[in-house]
Parts: sequence; structure tokens; C-alpha cells
Amino acid sequence: MPAAYIRLATPDDEGALGRLDRETWSPLHAVQPRPQPPYEPFYNERFGPRDHLVAELGGALVGYIRLGFPTSLACNSHVRQIQGLAVAEEARGAGVGRALLRAAQDEARRRGARRITLRVLGHNTPARGLYESEGFVVEGVLPEEFLIEGEYVDDVFMGRFL
Repeated sequence: MPAAYIRLATPDDEGALGRLDRETWSPLHAVQPRPQPPYEPFYNERFGPRDHLVAELGGALVGYIRLGFPTSLACNSHVRQIQGLAVAEEARGAGVGRALLRAAQDEARRRGARRITLRVLGHNTPARGLYESEGFVVEGVLPEEFLIEGEYVDDVFMGRFL
């Protein structure tokens, strides 16, 4: 399988990103209930095209990563936070998630960040393994922070310097 092409999202990607987000919804990573029609727009006041990198394989959009600020404080503006990552089922195992993660780190550096952080559910072993393999370390755990489908799940905070 060829390598994924990673680029900044555009306004025209909104429909495909919304579909991908709904198709990849899972209690493994989602703290919100499964989306139901009428669906909210993918882009909103907080996150637009410039906050997303997308992955394409064979011209099809197969993944995205959302890069934001952890807070609105000026004293925290040197940190970026990954606030969403999704890869289409048919593209899993092809290095798309890793390519998006690396591209997000490059983009964060380009935008002046010194650190990058993320939050991941404790039971999401595949994502945690990917993050650890890319140099992220656990910096904190909120035990049983979420109740998801009848199970208490830890919220794991991870980060790394860029």
C-alpha cells in the first residue's frame, strides 16, 4: 500500500471529515454518545480547517488529526494538544495514524510549539502503543474519570517535548 499523503484540511473536506468521524466512532476512544442525525457540522467556532491535517490514500480522505491549544492562556501558547485522531477502518495498519501523528508534531513545531500533549482513554491500548512508540510518555492519570458503557475508564494524559 502506498504511503498516505498528509495535508492541511480545506473547507471542502468538511463533509468527508464528518462522515469519517461518524464511521469511526467507538467507545474505545469516544466520551460522547454515538452521533445521531441531524449531525452537527464538523467544523465549528473552535475548530476549523486550519486545525486539522488530513490523510489521503488513492485520493480518498482516510484520516485526520486535530491540533489545538490545551488552554486559551498566553502563558500556555507554546504547547499544542492533539484533540482528535481518526483513521478509516480500511486504512488501519497502513501507517496512516503514525503519519498523521508525525505530521502533527512537525506542524506544531512549525507553529512555534515546544511541547505536544494528548489525552487518551486508558483502555485504548492500540492508540497508547502508537503514542508511546512515537515518544509520548504518561504524565498523569485521572482514575475512573469516565463511565463508558457501564465501565469506569481512566483518562491518561501523555506528552512529549518537540
